[in-house]
Amino acid sequence: MNKLLLIKSFIVTTFLVLFSFNQSKAQTDSLVLYTPYTKVSVSPGNSVSYSIDVINKGSKIRNEDISASNIPRSWDHSITAGGYNIDKLATLPGEKKTLTLKVDVPYQIKKGNYTFYAKAGSVSLPLTINVSSAGSSVTEFTCDQKNMEGTSSSSFTFNTTLKNKTATNQQYALMADAPRGWSVVIKPNYKQATSTEVEANGTKSISYEVKPSPSVKAGTYKIPVKAVSGSTSADLEFEVVITGTYEMSLSTPSGLLSTHITAGSEKKIELTVKNSGTTDLENVELKASKPKDWSVTFEPAKISKIGPGQTETVYATITAAKKAIPGDYVVQMDAKTPEVNSSASFRLSVRTPITVGLVGIVIVVLVLLGIVFLFKKYGRR
Repeated sequence: MNKLLLIKSFIVTTFLVLFSFNQSKAQTDSLVLYTPYTKVSVSPGNSVSYSIDVINKGSKIRNEDISASNIPRSWDHSITAGGYNIDKLATLPGEKKTLTLKVDVPYQIKKGNYTFYAKAGSVSLPLTINVSSAGSSVTEFTCDQKNMEGTSSSSFTFNTTLKNKTATNQQYALMADAPRGWSVVIKPNYKQATSTEVEANGTKSISYEVKPSPSVKAGTYKIPVKAVSGSTSADLEFEVVITGTYEMSLSTPSGLLSTHITAGSEKKIELTVKNSGTTDLENVELKASKPKDWSVTFEPAKISKIGPGQTETVYATITAAKKAIPGDYVVQMDAKTPEVNSSASFRLSVRTPITVGLVGIVIVVLVLLGIVFLFKKYGRR
């Protein structure tokens, strides 16, 4: 009888233990962690972001601690969901929640496989990162916009990022090789300097303010820049495209813009058309605005091309109206291209013709002689 009781007691105990184990296993199996990419390969200095689904397949609410284990100490990691860093996550029965595990691989690290675990309570998901190459002691120099375009009067600002991929702090000398006559101002963290220190595995923002020479011609110009320390260096090359400026001046060789002319006569004036810009001027036309009954002709009336800094000579022949009365008259001369124009206001003083003056003198003399004659003839009476 005692043996029978003992056997029954053993069977009941065994059943309860098995039932408890199955219940615990069922409870554990009801929570699942899933991500499609459980092994990835990256190079040192990169980050890996895992999107992990937490799935509650059970019939009860699960509120479990969320963590990552076995990650090397030198690696940074974070677990986020809904825009927050999280330590615990609750899921309803049949519900799926997604969290993000981000792992930063340092620059200084040996090549090989590194396995760690994403955990929700007692449920874990093994993940492996294969570091494909050994960490390198190099510097990375980047610029989002390395090509810019403008005129000779423009200022160009290149924003760069200097990354120190070594395990020690680095003091970098900053250099730029601009064309002659150009200026380059280097500003690490917005302060002008020619050197800067970057912490191990750190970054620094550096801006380069480039100003071309005022006399630069249109074209494409390269500006190499370097960051050099005692053990590492990096370089970039900026590109500036100068489209050129259109500037022109119209004047006389002496700069004098006035003369005299006789009514009905003509005056030949020497003019200079100067290209004071940095690009060619093509098809320069000469025209004039003149008083009524006056005429102006140019020789030549059109200049096919004037190079930067060059000057062309044009002759303007001005003919005054025959009935122009004495006084000052203005003739406006224009040099025009589709891109730019220049004007010069020329003042002309009209004088009385010599023949008219002589006739006047003769008339005056005849009148005086007539008066003398009459005085002699009738003055005695």
